[in-house]
Amino acid sequence: ESFDYVINLAAQAGVRYSLANPGAYIDSNVHGFLNILEACRNHPVKHLLFASSSSVYGLNKETPFSEDDKTDSPASLYGCTKKMDELMAHAYSHLFGIPCTGVRLFTVYGPWGRPDMAYFNFTNKIYRGEPIDLFNSGMMSRDFTYVSDAVNALADLLKIIPDMFSVYNIGNSSPVSLTEFVETLESVIGKKAIINKLPMQLGDVEKTYADTKHLEDLGIKFQRTPLKEGLDKFVQWFNSIPSAKTHRT
Repeated sequence: ESFDYVINLAAQAGVRYSLANPGAYIDSNVHGFLNILEACRNHPVKHLLFASSSSVYGLNKETPFSEDDKTDSPASLYGCTKKMDELMAHAYSHLFGIPCTGVRLFTVYGPWGRPDMAYFNFTNKIYRGEPIDLFNSGMMSRDFTYVSDAVNALADLLKIIPDMFSVYNIGNSSPVSLTEFVETLESVIGKKAIINKLPMQLGDVEKTYADTKHLEDLGIKFQRTPLKEGLDKFVQWFNSIPSAKTHRT
């Protein structure tokens, strides 16, 4: 078949699982994405839009993270594979004239999210009265980005076809500590969390923070849903979908 546009959001995601099963990340994120690039090479498309990750910034200490920053100090294999995707897309765009745009997504959350992500796991455990683990004693910060905000930005970017390769941050530009995040989730659920404060885990970074100036320079009006509003929408969805509640008591 022939396609005008390709959006690739598929990947083996998550930092911690990459410590236990690194091969899954090479298979999915490197070999899998190579298959996408080869398909676009052999069946030319108008635009390939693909998901990278804020994890490419790794141990970068300068915030907010800008697309102009170096990304050569990865903190996890997951971040490595996402950087490899960007490099492969750049090469294919240069060699075969494929218009490619990578998007560095910052901690997307909301309905229909991955159950292994912190906000989903925390919600389950708060309802069940089970303790939640806060690494680095909850002092890590994340740029939580509501899913519809990210999707709208992706839809707008798809229409902007680059001459060659380009990459943009998609993030809320408002980092929140995990402690504050849990407090907000508690207020939405109406129940206190039982908290285990633990040391920093391998592969984690202390803070993510998106600079979206390049995105906004394109004329994209990026919506920023406040955290409490986004978590309220998520918890409403969580309580309305039977499959999300299978682990609740």
